[in-house]
Amino acid sequence: QLRLEESGGGLVQPGQSLRLSCKLSGFTLDDWNIAWVRQAPGKEREGVSCIPSRGSPTVYADSVRGRFTIARDDDKNAINLQMNSLRPEDTAVYFCTADPYFHCGELTRRRQWDDMDYWGKGTLVTVSS
Repeated sequence: QLRLEESGGGLVQPGQSLRLSCKLSGFTLDDWNIAWVRQAPGKEREGVSCIPSRGSPTVYADSVRGRFTIARDDDKNAINLQMNSLRPEDTAVYFCTADPYFHCGELTRRRQWDDMDYWGKGTLVTVSS
């Protein structure tokens, strides 16, 4: 059974950091590209970052580039998202998602994500003073 499970969310103050983790089960980091997508209250889902299964570079949304870093953890079969210099506008539920036909180059062009096959349940990140 293919599963993704997020962890690491919480409440932090502006300027602080969090690291999210997406644990994969039933498939490996070499199989498919993995994306982090977030949904803020009352807003559409937004692609945040993507890491390819191999070869191509990582991709970031303009809103997080330079502050967030996505990376593989091969020992744990997980994808981490290091989030630094957090802002109130980063407040959202963060999901990891995968689909065999998804390419990281789509991340910033996508306006809907309903067709992605696999989703975690999400982890809430709240940035507030």
